[in-house]
Amino acid sequence: MKTDPERFILDNTGLSTPRHVPEIALHLADEAHELWLKTEDELEAIGLPPPFWAFAWAGGQGLARHVLDNPHLVAGKTVLDFASGSGLVAIAASMGGARSVLAADIDPWSATAARLNAGANKVEIELTGSDLVGTDDGWDVVLAGDVFYDRAMTDLILPWFRNLARRGALLLIGDPGRAYCPRDGMELLATYQVAVTRALEDREIKRTSVFRLL
Repeated sequence: MKTDPERFILDNTGLSTPRHVPEIALHLADEAHELWLKTEDELEAIGLPPPFWAFAWAGGQGLARHVLDNPHLVAGKTVLDFASGSGLVAIAASMGGARSVLAADIDPWSATAARLNAGANKVEIELTGSDLVGTDDGWDVVLAGDVFYDRAMTDLILPWFRNLARRGALLLIGDPGRAYCPRDGMELLATYQVAVTRALEDREIKRTSVFRLL
C-alpha cells in the first residue's frame, strides 16, 4: 500500500525548533538516527527517498539565521530557495518580508514537509518539485543551504548559480565546510557555530558560513 506522505511525516516527526533558529518550528525527526538509519530497502518499501526534509541541516540553519537577522536582503523581493528540504530557509525568507518565495526540491516528500512547516509558522510559500537547474524566472534572490555536498552536485549547479549572479540575482549560500564548496568568487558575509546531531554530522557543532556568490 502506498504511504501517504503527510500522514507519515506527522506520525514520524515532532514539531520542534532548531536551536539556531528558535523563531521557526519544523516537523523534525525526534530521534534522528532511527529514521535516518533505515535501510534503503526499508525506505523503498514505503516509497520514501532519504528523508533530508526531516532534519535542520547546519547550512540551512546558518542561512536562515542570516536572513532573519538581515531581512533587508529579501524584503519586497522574489526569492527562490533551492533544494529547500524542510522549507526552513524559505520560511525565514517569508518571515523577512519577501514579496514571494518559491521552495524548490525534486524530492516529492519535501513539498509536503515544507507545506506543513509553512503552515505551522503561519507563512505562505510556493512549492515546486520541478528541476529548476539551468532555468531563470527572474528571481531577485536565490538562497541555497548546504548544496555543495558532492562533486557531481557542485559541477551541476555552480555554473547555473554563476549565470544567475552575473545577470544580477543575489546568490546567498549557507555551507558548513563541505569539501566541494567553491572557494573562488565567494564573499564571506557571516559565520555561525551551529549545533547539530552527531547522527548526521561528524561533530556536534558545525562552523557554518554564509557567502555571497559573485
